[in-house]
Amino acid sequence: MAAYYVARLATDGTRKLVSNAASQMLLLRSGPLDLPVTVDDGTLGHSYVSSPHSAYVLYARDEIALLGLGNARFAAEAVLRTLSGVLRAMRLNRAVHLDNWLLSTNLHGEWQGTGLAAMRTLLSARFPDHFLIIRSLDPWTCPALLDAVCHDGWILLPARQVWVTDDLAAQWLPRGQTRADAKALRRSGLQTGRADNLSERDCARIADLYHQLYVGRYSAINPIFTPEFVRVAAAIGLLTFLVARDAQGQIMAFSALRSAGGVGTVPLMGYDMTRPQSEGLYRIASYMAAEAAMDTGLRFHGSSGAGEFKRSRGARGVIEYMAVDGRHLSAPRRAGLALLAAGLNAFMKPMLERNGW
Repeated sequence: MAAYYVARLATDGTRKLVSNAASQMLLLRSGPLDLPVTVDDGTLGHSYVSSPHSAYVLYARDEIALLGLGNARFAAEAVLRTLSGVLRAMRLNRAVHLDNWLLSTNLHGEWQGTGLAAMRTLLSARFPDHFLIIRSLDPWTCPALLDAVCHDGWILLPARQVWVTDDLAAQWLPRGQTRADAKALRRSGLQTGRADNLSERDCARIADLYHQLYVGRYSAINPIFTPEFVRVAAAIGLLTFLVARDAQGQIMAFSALRSAGGVGTVPLMGYDMTRPQSEGLYRIASYMAAEAAMDTGLRFHGSSGAGEFKRSRGARGVIEYMAVDGRHLSAPRRAGLALLAAGLNAFMKPMLERNGW
């Protein structure tokens, strides 16, 4: 899967599948492991899935606008301007991301850190002017890999709080909110199921519904997936698409389930935002994903955001990290990384835990 995915992105260009990413795609092979690698040369403004500056500055700026902080917004924006200056000065966007699928959450599956030091040595020699980064590390989905990263001397930057459920049958299914979601689905009259053969119209519709929600409502820094990405992801089994169709066969809501290492997550979801909120299409899309994960015995990674919605359905918060290595870089860039880590761990991590973001 990884080899085919990387080959498509390398041959066609990243933008054909993820239109706001400009990474060079490589495949790293280590024993039985095939890991996608993205290489970025420092440009700004692309999706956070390959741009640390976007993750920490541009996405946060969009979040501030949505949160409505009042006068506190000016102080928050001043902090972001300072942070942006630090990241630009240390050139953190000049980066090589290891095991990066260009999804909001990279599930690292069975990789527990075997060969990490050799990978670091290889990549730092080939890209001597780039930071090395591994996204989506947390003590819940990949504790062994997180331990290996720490043992190998990488620096951890808190990235976001994600919402996880250990046992969907025990913690999600019995909840009153879950029963209400199931009732909304029954009342909708929509036909749900796994879409194994997506038509061109389906792929375009899925890409549009995702765009309406994640790009139109939230942030243009979210990855922008094209219909071709949807087609490729379905064809190679990267994502399982669960859809809710109306009587005419039109997709009204969908979830795309990614599974690896006994964990399921939903990097793509969407619904027809022209429909009234009372139809509960977001709830239906969320319900389809959790039900499919439960039916296949997966633990569930609910990604970030909508904390109260997810807590009321049995999830709990876990801090996710980005691991960065720059030991091969200049002293000023290493100092910038140390400063960044100290600041984020002192201020951002407690804020994430306190506010449930």
